[in-house]
Amino acid sequence: MTTQRAAILCAAALAISLNPAGAAPNAADTPRAAWMLGPFAKADDANPILKPDPSAAFDCPMTKAKVAWEHDHVFNPAAVVRNGKVYILYRAEDHSGEGIGHHTSRLGLAESKDGLRFTKCPTPVLFPDEDDQKANEWTGGCEDPRIVETEDGGYVLMYTQWNRSVARLASATSRDLVHWTKHGPVLAKSNGGKFLGVYCKSGAVVTRRKGDHLIAAKIDGKYWMYFGEGSVYAATSTNLTDWDPVLDERGAWKPLLQTRANHFDSSLAESGPPAIITDRGIVFLYNGKNGDQNGDKSIPAGAYSGGQALFDAKDPTKLIDRTDGWFITPERPYETTGQYAAGTVFIEGLVHFQKKWFLYYGTADSFVAAAVAKE
Repeated sequence: MTTQRAAILCAAALAISLNPAGAAPNAADTPRAAWMLGPFAKADDANPILKPDPSAAFDCPMTKAKVAWEHDHVFNPAAVVRNGKVYILYRAEDHSGEGIGHHTSRLGLAESKDGLRFTKCPTPVLFPDEDDQKANEWTGGCEDPRIVETEDGGYVLMYTQWNRSVARLASATSRDLVHWTKHGPVLAKSNGGKFLGVYCKSGAVVTRRKGDHLIAAKIDGKYWMYFGEGSVYAATSTNLTDWDPVLDERGAWKPLLQTRANHFDSSLAESGPPAIITDRGIVFLYNGKNGDQNGDKSIPAGAYSGGQALFDAKDPTKLIDRTDGWFITPERPYETTGQYAAGTVFIEGLVHFQKKWFLYYGTADSFVAAAVAKE
């Protein structure tokens, strides 16, 4: 251990002892549990890996006109490995409105041979269209994807439909990442349609790693997914497109991971990338928003940071462990400069590639960045 490293650790220990009662430790002084992924290092030499392109044009089937579909922002990416490359599906916002939530979002596709330098497709691959989902997607669009691979080599995408009234978690499937079939809101058939109009987003399907592929995994004959913004809930499925939420004794969604005062996730907890079954349990990466009054004082109010949790692999509703502090937080200029001024590290994409873990995230609701960890 170097003298400098020892000094840092000593300072961290001292900071813990001097913290006021109830204060939460941050990543610098939180012990790493053996089950956690990482540690992750931000790819500063490459970040941000994706930026908006005001020149990118698309013939919008809704407006019947060309739109600059990624004019203002690109962020919140899903990621998957296919044919020896990393593919990212990212949210892109046009210039149709002003302010967060007032643009139209479409999902773009980019590919990379090294996981850090990407080439974009010229037009979006998932977008509001004259189809049976337009009432759910127009004019807000298609947002915040998470992707998993299936046993037969197909892909299932969880994304948010936003019609500027209600957010709905929806699914789509593909064989090639370019052509997608929409299946609509994932809770539409559950409990006689009881949850169809309930605000719902952020679906992280439970997977198993097979080489460089994260494959949707069944537990006792069912697929599992963590979802939600505010608290994190769970749902099960037999086909990956229709889901039934786990309910409590009152018939409401059962919260499994909730906010904590004086922590980075004091305002909300929200699902991150697909969860992974390991020999220690289900590792679940999630996003936490810091509260204005009761948050972690070491980071700005409103900032989004990443945390990790461990659920029981035999009972995915049982929380075993959870990090006290964040493991990644907005610190760089590309994470704090954009349309979300408080700073955002919003994790949605995770792949195993070239003997490393690549974590992809949105920054300040404006760019896409990456962090890398050794296997």
